[in-house]
Amino acid sequence: MIPPRRLAALLPALAIAGCTATAPTTAARPQPVAAALPSMGLESVIGQDAAALVRSFGPPDADVREGTARKLQFSSAICILDAYLYPPSGGGEAKVTWVDSRQRDGRSIDRASCVAALARRDGGK
Repeated sequence: MIPPRRLAALLPALAIAGCTATAPTTAARPQPVAAALPSMGLESVIGQDAAALVRSFGPPDADVREGTARKLQFSSAICILDAYLYPPSGGGEAKVTWVDSRQRDGRSIDRASCVAALARRDGGK
């Protein structure tokens, strides 16, 4: 029998030993490599100016200005994207600070999915 004092000294070491990793006994399967797919998410829209949006999506379907703010609307067969551009507080060219999206029937759709759909549309609407 192990004396209680010695057992108390061994308990922390036993607890730590239970946390160590062991090598797998079977050969590890190689993990599949994800294919790099072109993507066009919100990072391709937020912070862009109007000219960059037109290069990406073609001419807007609507261009609404109110004071220094501007809304550009782009649509496809799948969705409608509203990009809101505001100038920086110190002045300068307006940049996209917010985007909103919806399906053509008004139901919600993920904004990045709408951006991707617009980037793939053929020559506009």
